[in-house]
Amino acid sequence: MTAVLPPYYATPALPAPRRLTRTEDGERLHALLWPVRPGHRMISSAVLGGGLGERAWILNAQVTHGYRRTDPERHLASLAAQAGVRGPGVGLMTAADVSAYAHARDGGAEAFVTAGVDVRGWAARPGEGAAGAPDPGTINVVVAVPAALTDAALVNAVATATEAKVQALVESGLDCSGTPTDAVCVVAGSPAPGREAHAFAGPRSLWGARLARAVHRAVRDAVTDGGRDRRPPAVEGPVELPRETPPMGSAVRHETPAPGY
Repeated sequence: MTAVLPPYYATPALPAPRRLTRTEDGERLHALLWPVRPGHRMISSAVLGGGLGERAWILNAQVTHGYRRTDPERHLASLAAQAGVRGPGVGLMTAADVSAYAHARDGGAEAFVTAGVDVRGWAARPGEGAAGAPDPGTINVVVAVPAALTDAALVNAVATATEAKVQALVESGLDCSGTPTDAVCVVAGSPAPGREAHAFAGPRSLWGARLARAVHRAVRDAVTDGGRDRRPPAVEGPVELPRETPPMGSAVRHETPAPGY
């Protein structure tokens, strides 16, 4: 039997993303943009807008392979401004083609995943040190639940999403727990009068279980060819963005990749 959600939970926390396109360094690149209704809180490991707080939008931008800018936060903020969004937001980066994202929904929880897995491995590897910047290969997970979550539950949701990601990778035959630059963003719904925020988001809690199943399915789709065919259409695009020019005097090399690309 399929559970019927109350009206508060019937509307997704995230709409389908807008797909944006731009030309940068001679390449045509895509980005996904989610405007978010007021009052939603997020927790993220993203290079722009990471941490915990209210955010107004999420941008997942494709960058060139061998990305060398040392100011990814400024770069993402510029792309967001060119897309016309205002206020604080979350910006992620990846060298993967974000137009090939995968989407899954479970009981009101939604997951959007872009995946580049050419550079992957296990989180704990003995004897590994900083050996220079690897080629970008990133799994970006954007997940939303329409229910309000406490601070602790938001942290719990990040752990749950990561566990589900690793499960999907292993079941897909990939010998890894992720890539060195994976990023995650969890969006929680606005509190409603008379409705307390959920205190748990582990994999056996109500919303954690739904979140885990959505992330698991979206990651599996994202790392297989079938995921591209099952993604929902982007709703407002493509929209041509102006070419973003690096600031005068900025460096062109860094030794370690920024999180999220």
